[in-house]
Amino acid sequence: MNASEAWTVGRLLTWTTDYLKQHESDSPRLDAEVLLAHALDCQRIELYTAFSDEPSEAAKSAFREMVRRRAAGTPVAYLVGYKEFYSDRFEVNPNVLIPRPETEHLVVEALDRAKQISAARGQENLRIADVGTGSGIVAISLAKHLPTSELVAIDVSAAALEVARSNASQHELTDRIEFVEGHLLTDIPQKPVFDLIVSNPPYVSDAEYAELPATVREHEPRGALVAGPTGMEVIAELMTMAVNHLAPDGYLLFEFSPMLAEKLPAYLGSDWALEKITKDLAGRPRVVTLRPAQAAQPGSV
Repeated sequence: MNASEAWTVGRLLTWTTDYLKQHESDSPRLDAEVLLAHALDCQRIELYTAFSDEPSEAAKSAFREMVRRRAAGTPVAYLVGYKEFYSDRFEVNPNVLIPRPETEHLVVEALDRAKQISAARGQENLRIADVGTGSGIVAISLAKHLPTSELVAIDVSAAALEVARSNASQHELTDRIEFVEGHLLTDIPQKPVFDLIVSNPPYVSDAEYAELPATVREHEPRGALVAGPTGMEVIAELMTMAVNHLAPDGYLLFEFSPMLAEKLPAYLGSDWALEKITKDLAGRPRVVTLRPAQAAQPGSV
């Protein structure tokens, strides 16, 4: 390509895709499109009708800086300040994890259980706790699809709760979600009973963390990822606490690592019955659904 050629949208995308591919991006074309659309303040689809257009110098300068940072390892979501999840856009920054598609399985399963409880009771106003809410994606997604339910979103990180509150405000749900700073269920006001307790807790073991991609280890909050030596530390603590905060016909649901599936039965004890393990799109165990043992139905695993 001649150096005198204009840096059109098409040329910028082609060059950037090749450049990011050389820097080991898993999705170089998508990264290039998201960054350029952000620099141009337009939708990605609009790029395809503007291939021959040349962006302004200011837009090209902003794009070049984002590409430089992306090549150095900064996640695209942190560069543009948002991530799509469950068909909605959510604000993210380095104080919170970047939403993963796997977590959508947690939302789907929680919605199914909520409908099941509502149908059995003949009433829909459920109480739901989202433990370790992070950017608030799970609580907000549930609130949008369960419009008569009340939610409590809990996180130990004040900075994460700021992001979650901002997302709730953008989705006009601040009146439906109570935000609580605290460790798991220890700091919630009084001793409420919930119909659903959902969580995407830290579940990465120390050994697993060392093997994660550098872009994750260097940019995403370690405390939201790592549970401890086994990976089960936070989940086990949550299971112990949740027993005292769950309705007899309620459910505890959490995302976990496929590598923890074999360890899970040893943690159930006499308090919990395993209702279901939901697999992700790759066929790996990803979401656990538990219910109080005394309420378990025969053959419910």
